[in-house]
Amino acid sequence: MLIAVLPGDGVGPEVTAQAVRVLRELGGCELREALIGGAAIDRTGVPLPDETLALCRDADAVLLGAVGGPRWDPAANVRPEQGLLGLRRSLRLFANLRPASIHPRLVEISPLKAEVLRGVDLLFVRELTSGIYFGEKRRTADRAEDVCSYSVEEIARAVRVAGRMARSRRKRLTSVDKANVLETSRLWREVTTRVVRDEFPDVQLEHQLVDSCALRLVQRPSTFDVIVTDNLFGDILTDEAAVLGGSIGMLPSASLGEGPRGLYEPVHGSAPDIAGKGIANPYGAIASVAMMMRHSLRREEQARAVEKAIAAALDDGVLTADLGGSSTTAQAGDAVLKFLTKE
Repeated sequence: MLIAVLPGDGVGPEVTAQAVRVLRELGGCELREALIGGAAIDRTGVPLPDETLALCRDADAVLLGAVGGPRWDPAANVRPEQGLLGLRRSLRLFANLRPASIHPRLVEISPLKAEVLRGVDLLFVRELTSGIYFGEKRRTADRAEDVCSYSVEEIARAVRVAGRMARSRRKRLTSVDKANVLETSRLWREVTTRVVRDEFPDVQLEHQLVDSCALRLVQRPSTFDVIVTDNLFGDILTDEAAVLGGSIGMLPSASLGEGPRGLYEPVHGSAPDIAGKGIANPYGAIASVAMMMRHSLRREEQARAVEKAIAAALDDGVLTADLGGSSTTAQAGDAVLKFLTKE
């Protein structure tokens, strides 16, 4: 199995290094590193070099750290984020999976009450390669436009992924839109209803507007199982969900297409303010390895072993600064490896 490793920018190389240690411990994979994002711009002038894209196309899975940071002008024609967006599109990775569950040790650092967090175990499926982020963009001196568009098939394929995920869990699916205002959301609701009715009749479907979903996510998060939504809404809501566990550093993600190959990355971004200090939380990156084992490499036993090792490290009090502790990035990685080798 070939794994492409793209450390990227900011804390990306630091957390990816710990995830790579776990991959090496699990064994059975060849790891090859390549440039992406700002690091690629600095070296090659482009955020997604041809060599990187070729490696990712050959790989069975891709592990990414993070891209972006204030060093690179967000208004420039060439930006680090273009590397990630281009990679997702080139690999046809249209569904982003972001799980959110609460480890008991972290309940106390969440801004929400413990009783609100009880039983939280939800999964977001975010459409990833369409919508307003990829629509036509126009700007004049006094006006700017970002076009949001969706086709029936772009919606249907994301909903099918969500339907399969819901079927393997508690068989409940919430589709989030803004159908009281937006035509794209009206189409989203119609297509979702048809796909679930025809292809997943055993899954219970509910529709919810994005603003009421945002409220429910902090008031009654345990009432969700699988949530499917478009690119923009999913981007915002999954960052909100990070609050449930007390830190965005805990959240992994998987970007999937029609086949087994996927792109795996922590949700937290490049965090340039703490880059190079050795204090970044690597648990999200390591949990992304567990998702890789499960979804791309079909190694469920190893996926569960990694997740158990993370939980054991947290139980043992190995907490980075964002979790209220003083452990370093490397110490968190050490702890996961210690418990992983005990399996």
